[in-house]
Amino acid sequence: MAYKALDRIVPADIAASGGLTLVDAERFCESLSEIVRDCGPATQETWRCISGRLLSPDLPFSLHQMMYYGCYRDYGPDPPAWLPDPEIAATTNIGQLLERRGKEFLGSRYKDPMSSFSDFQEFSVSNPEVFWRAIFNEMCLSFSVPPQCILREDPSYPGGQWLPGAHLNPAKNCLSLNGKRTLDDTVLIWRDEEDDGMPVKKMTLEELRMEVWLVAFAIETLRLEKGSAIAIDMPMDVNSVVIYLAIVLAGYVVVSVADSFAPSEIATRLRISKAKAIFTQDFIIRGGRRLPLYSKVIDAQSPTAIVIPRGSHFRLKLRDGDLSWDALRARVKDLRGVEYFAVEQPVEAFTNILFSSGTTGDPKAIPWTTLTPLKAAADGWCHVDIHRGDIFAWPTNLGWMMGPWLIYASLLNGASMALYNGSPLGSSFAKFVQDAKITILGVIPSIVRTWKTTNCTAGCDWSAIRCFGSTGEASNIDEYLWLMGRAQYKPVIELCGGTEIGGGFIAGSLLQPQSLSAFSTPAMGCSLFIIGNDGVPIPPNVPGIGELALGPLIFGASNMLLNADHYSIYFKGMPVWNGKVLRRHGDVFDRSTRGYYRAHGRVDDTMNLGGIKVSSVEIERICNAADNNILETAAIGLPPRGGGPESLVIAVVFKDSSDSVRDLNRLRASFNSALQSKLNPLFKVSYAVPLPSLPRTATNKVMRRVLRQQFAQSSKL
Repeated sequence: MAYKALDRIVPADIAASGGLTLVDAERFCESLSEIVRDCGPATQETWRCISGRLLSPDLPFSLHQMMYYGCYRDYGPDPPAWLPDPEIAATTNIGQLLERRGKEFLGSRYKDPMSSFSDFQEFSVSNPEVFWRAIFNEMCLSFSVPPQCILREDPSYPGGQWLPGAHLNPAKNCLSLNGKRTLDDTVLIWRDEEDDGMPVKKMTLEELRMEVWLVAFAIETLRLEKGSAIAIDMPMDVNSVVIYLAIVLAGYVVVSVADSFAPSEIATRLRISKAKAIFTQDFIIRGGRRLPLYSKVIDAQSPTAIVIPRGSHFRLKLRDGDLSWDALRARVKDLRGVEYFAVEQPVEAFTNILFSSGTTGDPKAIPWTTLTPLKAAADGWCHVDIHRGDIFAWPTNLGWMMGPWLIYASLLNGASMALYNGSPLGSSFAKFVQDAKITILGVIPSIVRTWKTTNCTAGCDWSAIRCFGSTGEASNIDEYLWLMGRAQYKPVIELCGGTEIGGGFIAGSLLQPQSLSAFSTPAMGCSLFIIGNDGVPIPPNVPGIGELALGPLIFGASNMLLNADHYSIYFKGMPVWNGKVLRRHGDVFDRSTRGYYRAHGRVDDTMNLGGIKVSSVEIERICNAADNNILETAAIGLPPRGGGPESLVIAVVFKDSSDSVRDLNRLRASFNSALQSKLNPLFKVSYAVPLPSLPRTATNKVMRRVLRQQFAQSSKL
């Protein structure tokens, strides 16, 4: 759609957007004319004034679009939707650090926090010893044994050895008193879905410490060897956070299992991790629906289960050997208030086993060490600007990396973590954001799409929000323009990383202009390379598109896998830059002429559905068995033309070609039923497309990229 230049807009155009009378439209147009007269019709300052002074959440979104696209109609790529204010930038975590030590770090190159941010990012890569010591000091982290150095480069470890010799316990750091908080500070804020009309609940640091200590003592009564794996298959609520911290505090290893998984997926993760016990819940409530959880754990043939009731009463009959939550805690009731002394461990010790889908077979089992939580917290400190007084919410689950990331990013930075125990898709969650006075709200794009489609945030006051975070999927420009408009155009900080990174490798910053659905900087401590068609990295800071590779020296990144060869997956066959082999990531990125980065999906045949990476092979295995008349299928993740989350398209070849005219809607429903029961209830097939055959290579491999290109050009999808 073509939009008028701002200096050509008249009151009738404003009124036509809907929701305004002609009188109100005339007033709006008068204010718009004043801004255009002072700032011009198409400048960054014009948009800053319009978004800050004229637009509000109750105005029709079509008017927001008219202003944004009218202002930037001739701007070209990457128009900034948010611009930093120099005074506010100086109060951010990095801004304050640079105000104090900028000249020490950068010498005569230092000017001010905003102008020198890119130089400081490069400094974080080239001077890891100085940079990371400064960050640890700012975050008030403590080591029981300090590191011998920050980084020791070793040819045997392409990613280097970080903090050699250090001992610490990240859960202890989450609970410790330091310069960021007191015992009376609120650290958890929550609400259950069924308590929509009730005030939010809160827990202080002192109360959290007592709960974690008690559960740590209770876990000891299971008589498991130190270092044993203990799974958590629960929604992310207060109990699961307490259990997570207690497991780590006591020197055991968390096994992350998403509460949406089918029994077979639960069993796979328990088998790979060799979990000795599992914490779970009798059932969960999502959107008013009661969904079983403990029964799935039983079907997965789990080891000893500790079962927590969703409500106040426990009605289930337990398997022999399983325990109720109350029974476990009753074993140590006399120890309430007694401090549990943390098990301090070396940096290479495991704290968490998470899983990331490979392209075939079992998911990759990725261990987080005692080091990884520091990377998560540093990303929060540097890029999302988390600090004491913030109330931080991000709808997620401990089965995915963002669950543990949220715990560490919040608690290690002295913020309050806000948890909603229920579906984040409706007005009840939007009201929780308002009532909890959330200051930082994390999202995934598919959630934002639902909010925009249903307008479930209408009437909610989100003015306490000072920034959004976004990760998990490619975002959509219009949807994120809408999201910013719900909170008076606060910025969206895009983050992209991975379970094996422990956080992000590319991000946004409150010290830089932010363009919609784009990344403005490599993450602190990270270097990025785009590999050209010739297989050689494009020189840094040069525009281009290709497979993204990472500089190998990334603090907190994995250096081993439990069930795969780490070197083969991440380093084998990669280009060398300045004597160092680059680390494989697997996404296609482009860097624009204005220095922004955008993601364009996977290079391989792994797709991203609702923030969950899954291989085509896993989906095809289930779809092939969904109907006896199917010869073969190919699963394709198809990004929408305007950007945003991928849609799942299944190409189908039938045994009898005449079946291609059959009821495809019924077939699609069969695929959905099979995928949701056998793989993940969040997966949904958008289209089933009949084909006479699948395109193949000379070695008979399916060319899914060819199908992806064909489907992207089709007007029917």
